[in-house]
Amino acid sequence: MKTANFYLNFPGNTEEAFNFYKSIFGVEIMMLVRFADFPDSMGVSEQDRNKIAHIAIPLGAGNILMGTDVVQSHGRPFSMGSNFYISLEADTDAEAHRLFDALSEGGRVEMELQKTEWAEKYGSLVDRFGVQWMVSYTGNVQFSLG
Repeated sequence: MKTANFYLNFPGNTEEAFNFYKSIFGVEIMMLVRFADFPDSMGVSEQDRNKIAHIAIPLGAGNILMGTDVVQSHGRPFSMGSNFYISLEADTDAEAHRLFDALSEGGRVEMELQKTEWAEKYGSLVDRFGVQWMVSYTGNVQFSLG
């Protein structure tokens, strides 16, 4: 596996939170993508398009803290206490499938493992113990905006 990082969800104040974190850790934002930056705005409502779809800052030796705004137009309510994921980046397509299938056994799949704008494979799930996971294999996808 390439990496395992933390992915945080916020109720609309992700940018404020990450500006706070970057000031504490003395780092700069590596990536900031708004829903409006995607061709279809990822299906969010007009009122949510300026919210954060993805943001990332470096934390130490190869670690990344990432986050997003939970938007009501996606039909997923924000829930304090379960507002984080462990994000796994697999080395291969086969490893992504193996990890996703094993972790989802007895759990609940939120998004099936599939191709996205940012990865050859991406999916999310809650395992049988209630831990939230994101599994991805970037592969040859070169994600860029515009």
